Amino acid sequence: MTNAVTSSPKPTALITGASRGLGAAIARELAPTYDLLLGARSADALRDIRAELPDATGWPVELTDYPAVAAAAASIRRLDVLVHNAGIQDLSAIADSTVEQWRNTLEANLIAVVELTRLLLPALRAASGHVVLINSGAGLRANAGWASYAASKFGLRAFADALRLEEPALRVTSIHPGRIDTDMQREIIAQEGREYRPEQFLRAETVAGAVRNALETPRDGHPTEVVLRPAPS
Repeated sequence: MTNAVTSSPKPTALITGASRGLGAAIARELAPTYDLLLGARSADALRDIRAELPDATGWPVELTDYPAVAAAAASIRRLDVLVHNAGIQDLSAIADSTVEQWRNTLEANLIAVVELTRLLLPALRAASGHVVLINSGAGLRANAGWASYAASKFGLRAFADALRLEEPALRVTSIHPGRIDTDMQREIIAQEGREYRPEQFLRAETVAGAVRNALETPRDGHPTEVVLRPAPS
């Protein structure tokens, strides 16, 4: 795989978790104006979205395999946009949770984000780039049954705040959407034993539009946090 990102006439955006759901929606939203690097765990996972967006480049790597991430990031010399969308949800009450659950959630949703950003800081600095972190309403409040997930998202918000102060040449935006109509949401609603009603949730395209709007904010403005809630149905 070759990432030819240094001589492109378009700005370059790397989107993690781009194979489906919100990540794929963000890829579609940015495709007209960006050269895209589409991240996922495997090339197979990217097959459908790459067929839809044939000009995009696959960037398959397991984000918690840090030597592999370092190797994949090494050839990226300039990066205008980094969208951290990949993440997991493993929900349970605290009394039923395990060390493994907490470790896996924090690893995927926070530590992997920190390490990928750290590795790509030289490329982001070269472009005076923009880091977008797909957070959650759970990054603003913690509900029963969501402790480990909320902890990872509160941590992600703290990371964004610190990065914004440490790297003043970059723009750093936390996106806090409410529940989104995705396959992952269907799994959560099934766990909760409720009927799935897509009209109760945000459309992935709506959140993707918010990401694009943040990126297109003129440079005299710094969109630090964007909060989206589903409209009453």
